[in-house]
Amino acid sequence: MENNETNPQAAEQVQPTTAEGTTETMPSPEDMLKAAELKAQEHYDAWMYAKAEGENIRRRAQEDISKAQKFAVERFSNEMLAVMDSLQAGLAVQTENVESFKSGMELTLKQLTSAFEKFNIKEINPVGEKLDPHKHQAIGMVESEQEPNTVVSVMQKGYALHDRVLRPALVMVAKGKDGN
Repeated sequence: MENNETNPQAAEQVQPTTAEGTTETMPSPEDMLKAAELKAQEHYDAWMYAKAEGENIRRRAQEDISKAQKFAVERFSNEMLAVMDSLQAGLAVQTENVESFKSGMELTLKQLTSAFEKFNIKEINPVGEKLDPHKHQAIGMVESEQEPNTVVSVMQKGYALHDRVLRPALVMVAKGKDGN
């Protein structure tokens, strides 16, 4: 019996063995290529699926945004319908009593004010405040005993929605005593 370490031909003929004692053979290059092609196809399919899923998500999000924009004022519109009904009912009244007309207008204004409160629409009525160009629009200056640039009167109230000005208040401001 010859020793495998001293005989090079014997060493070449020995194949690796596994723990169970069976011999392990290397896969052929063709088998390795097929396995790599299968793996590449799996990765490509997964990538295409992920790409399609991303497009679907983007499309659904776009549809949701479109619907949200279209129906964003639905709740507010429903509140305004009640105000419209009150105004129409007031105009339909046959009695021409000024007191009943005024009472109906006050109730309608109360409904409108309630709707504004529900949707965080706040009135800008800045009499006595310093002019704030972000909230007020000065349309003139008047002589006044108040400090210069103080709002003396409001010609038209402004409104803000969640601290964003919808319409600035149209105001008259004080010139000051020395004509500034």
